[in-house]
Amino acid sequence: VLMALFMANAGGAWDNAKKAIEQDHIEGAAKGDEAHSAAVIGDTIGDPFKDTSGPSLNILIKLMSIVAVVIAPSLSATGLL
Repeated sequence: VLMALFMANAGGAWDNAKKAIEQDHIEGAAKGDEAHSAAVIGDTIGDPFKDTSGPSLNILIKLMSIVAVVIAPSLSATGLL
């Protein structure tokens, strides 16, 4: 779970870094310089990170929700909730 969270967040950050450089939101960094080429490499790595870990996190969140909905009535009936 921790690795999936890292991959999803890091992939998004690397993708957004490239977009920020290309849209001139970062001072001193322009398209075609060293920072941009590093951001392109980060984006190349970040996209698969997001694409592979995102769906697994969605499944985990849905599973946790369903388990909570199924177990809550029994916990409530026994007085544990």
